[in-house]
Amino acid sequence: MVFKKIVEEIKRNKAVYYSKNILRQIIPTIFYQRSLNKKLLLIGRYDSNTVHDRVNYYNKLKQPTPIGDNATVLKEMQIFKSPKTYNFDAFEYLRYFKGSLRANFLFGDITHIANVPSLQKSRPIAGDNSNAVLLKLDKKRHFFFVKDKKLYSDKKNMLIGRGTIYQPHREKFMEMYFDNPLCDLGQVNKKGGNLKWLKPPISIDQHLQYKFILSLEGNDVATNLKWIMSSNSIAVMPKPKYETWFMEGRLIPGFHYIEIKDDYTDLIEKLNYYAGHIDEAEQIISNAKAFVTQFLDQQQEAVISLLVLQKYFAKTMQQV
Repeated sequence: MVFKKIVEEIKRNKAVYYSKNILRQIIPTIFYQRSLNKKLLLIGRYDSNTVHDRVNYYNKLKQPTPIGDNATVLKEMQIFKSPKTYNFDAFEYLRYFKGSLRANFLFGDITHIANVPSLQKSRPIAGDNSNAVLLKLDKKRHFFFVKDKKLYSDKKNMLIGRGTIYQPHREKFMEMYFDNPLCDLGQVNKKGGNLKWLKPPISIDQHLQYKFILSLEGNDVATNLKWIMSSNSIAVMPKPKYETWFMEGRLIPGFHYIEIKDDYTDLIEKLNYYAGHIDEAEQIISNAKAFVTQFLDQQQEAVISLLVLQKYFAKTMQQV
């Protein structure tokens, strides 16, 4: 019954999301462009250092950098072209800028750095990733937080994990721990993986009955990490290799989440430790929730997004 209610709510929210984005196309962009400076003045409501720190994290371009010959002219963007959610989320802020400006877009689960400055959802954390400029894209799927009323101490001393099992690293984890009594793991995809791991999907509410929630990266970041960190459970994962607007590269092991080795061999040791050290576990939960709060003010999120784009156009030598 709980799962059915969640599915129905998601469907309603999705309808609202699409309706809102379709309506945005009706209003001429000139009205938004004229209000850009007014929008940016809202930075005065927030700590300037904090805002600019995040802007410079998402957009690491320091020197004037050519945009390349294949950049898209903003007024020629095909908003309803797949993937629609990426186009909708990008257009929400691009509409404030002149249609003659150009940008490179890399939509989807991006794990590489382009040779020209590009707007994208995800990027590798390691190395020089300055050409990969992050925007808050596909946010309906990725930026979902929860209100968890169940105390950590009242939850099951187990690791819960449900997910699609396609990638070799996820298969390896299942091979190692599927039958372990400290783990409740399951594969939800019926093709690929291993059918012996197959279990029905469960709701977020059911996940929150457990102290520990598995958060393994897939093609890029782990989709469930955001809502786990807003709960009274703890994310269990190796050190992240990719990041999004959530700034996964700034997460600290043992402070925001329980880190396990890339080969997963210390999982049981870590689960037993934090099951027995409730104060330390609850401090991680508190730290994780504090990290999440910076993404909750939608007006601040809008200001940061606009500043990221303003810097993008400036550093690619375009007149805003």
